[in-house]
Amino acid sequence: MPSSPAKIRVMRIIARLNVGGPARHVILLNANLERSRYQNLLVTGIEGVREGSMKDLVASHQLDMEIIPELGREIALKNDLFVLWKLYRLMGRYRPHIVHTHTAKAGLVGRIAAKLAGVPIIVHTFHGHVFHGYFSPAKTQFFIALEKFCGLLSDRIITISALLKQEIAAYGVAPLDKIEIVPLGFDLSPFATQNRHTGEFRASIDIPAKGKLIAAVGRLVPIKNIPLLLEAFAIARQSDPQIYLALIGDGELRSHLEVRVRELGIAPAVIFTGWRQDLPQIYADLDAVVISSDNEGTPASLIEAMATGCPAIATRVGGVLDLLAPDRGRIVNPKEPQSLARAILDLWQNPDKTQHFAANAREYALSTYNSQRLIGDIAQLYETLVKPPS
Repeated sequence: MPSSPAKIRVMRIIARLNVGGPARHVILLNANLERSRYQNLLVTGIEGVREGSMKDLVASHQLDMEIIPELGREIALKNDLFVLWKLYRLMGRYRPHIVHTHTAKAGLVGRIAAKLAGVPIIVHTFHGHVFHGYFSPAKTQFFIALEKFCGLLSDRIITISALLKQEIAAYGVAPLDKIEIVPLGFDLSPFATQNRHTGEFRASIDIPAKGKLIAAVGRLVPIKNIPLLLEAFAIARQSDPQIYLALIGDGELRSHLEVRVRELGIAPAVIFTGWRQDLPQIYADLDAVVISSDNEGTPASLIEAMATGCPAIATRVGGVLDLLAPDRGRIVNPKEPQSLARAILDLWQNPDKTQHFAANAREYALSTYNSQRLIGDIAQLYETLVKPPS
């Protein structure tokens, strides 16, 4: 009787499991890769105070997880050398066939540790990049140099969209033939089966029955450029005082944004909800989700909103074009509050276009970003990279 093949050991490393697309992505992979074929270990750090955490989801799936508290977001030489040593020792005990890193910090220390530990296959996923919109020119060039170095250590680079692949190659991180496109995948069934306009979320934040409601969902951090949304919202509300804005999430800029809301005179119409778990019900009650970012990968909030049938408005950055072009949502230039305000008002001025875009977006999201497709793509990639272990 032939023996069953030995399992492929995969160590997946992400800096922290803060609320967002990358955390959902890695948890989904570790939970759903065929356990008779793969043995998965998730390695992560500690989330910031106001970032929210998805470790409860890890526990609900009973995933194997190792926490390295020092594995955080910022680059710091002394701290990173300590993390590197911890990862090296962990790899020596776990003896992975594949190390797969996600996010910039984990990608740096994880890939160096994997090379030093003699891991056969090293893979890194770019969920976005920090090559513009985040740092000074000098610091940006430093991070590009680090990514070029880590690109040499990688057997494959994964990007989550075609546009992101072109950007990564253009920065010289890796040649095109070393970069694979594997779009994100999520369990979208809670969003796909959610009825629209139930009124549950609106009632929870006291929106008037005739109110029009838009929202931004995610971290309140500089790259998301929420001040742009606030300015555009203030402009739009001068024309239509029935519009309300919910900011769903939290982050380092919350206090600053609360001050800005008062300065703009829109405090009665802006609701800060903090982190919420009832996202399907939230998207169902929105007239649109809005992304005003200066840089994006492929926003999970946009995919979830699309799957719910919620209309979308977003700035023309990163993977947004892959999601919304050509006729799945309204796309505006970044840093232009007047353009964003016009797009907000156009939701109700052209309702047929709004519904047409939303229907197209829903169909696209459900067919392209489902979890089954993601699991199949990653498993196929792994099988092409690693020989069955003896």
